[in-house]
Formats: sequence, C-alpha cells, structure tokens
Amino acid sequence: MANPGFPVTIAVPRDDGTVEHVRVGTAFKQADGFSLQLGELAIGPTADPAQRAAARPGPAGAGGGMVFPPYGRSKGAPIAGASMQDLEYYASGARRTLDDPAKSRWHDKERQLLAAIEAEIARQRGDVPPPDDDGSPPQGDDDIPF
Repeated sequence: MANPGFPVTIAVPRDDGTVEHVRVGTAFKQADGFSLQLGELAIGPTADPAQRAAARPGPAGAGGGMVFPPYGRSKGAPIAGASMQDLEYYASGARRTLDDPAKSRWHDKERQLLAAIEAEIARQRGDVPPPDDDGSPPQGDDDIPF
C-alpha cells in the first residue's frame, strides 16, 4: 500500500483578524517518525491582494480559501498547495456527484469545488500564465499604439 501523505499547514494571521491555514508541505510516515516534503516557499509579502481574493470563492475554511469537503484524508484542508494525488481524488468525487442526477441539490457546490480543484491543478502544472508585472491585462491587437 502507498504511504499516504498528511498535509502540513501553518496558521497565518490576517489584517482582518482571521487566520488562514496555508499548506507548506506534506508529511510522510517513516519507520521512526515522519519525513517532510516542503512545497515552494517564499518569505515576505509576495502574494498580491488580488490573487488572495481570487483564491477565496465558495466554501471557506478559517482563512477564507477553498477547502476540501468533509471526507477523505484531507478533509477540510486547503485546496491551494494540495498534493496532485489529493486534487485528483477530490476532483473524481466531484465529477461522480455531478454525474448523479439524484444528487442535483449539491451540483452547484460541486461545480465550484471542481472549478477550484481544476484551477489548482492547472496552476501546479504551470498551465496558468503568470500575471504581467504591472498587473494590467494583456494587450490585444486593438491596443497596439501604431
């Protein structure tokens, strides 16, 4: 059986008094204890407020970010920074719910969850283009100055 990882988070207090639990890695059980696999870390105010706000649609945890539903090994853990295995597991569950007409009362919630999971998968795979340095939208052909 595969060695399941456990999400490792830190509590980050926000200016509005809330506390956001930010995932920093995954702990794996070893014979004598645990080994920790850290994700990409940065120190300082690197995330801009627009990115933080965009990461908060739908059901929220203590810090407002999307979290996994209350089942499975990562229940209630933040979607942002989750392992690809967890993302695929919960995406599969959301798709099963959406395919079941008897569960139509939960479809709106599952669509939001699946969208957040798919966005995180795209972000981790590098499918999401980085924002421009000045934060302005990309220019089209009509914006060419000549």
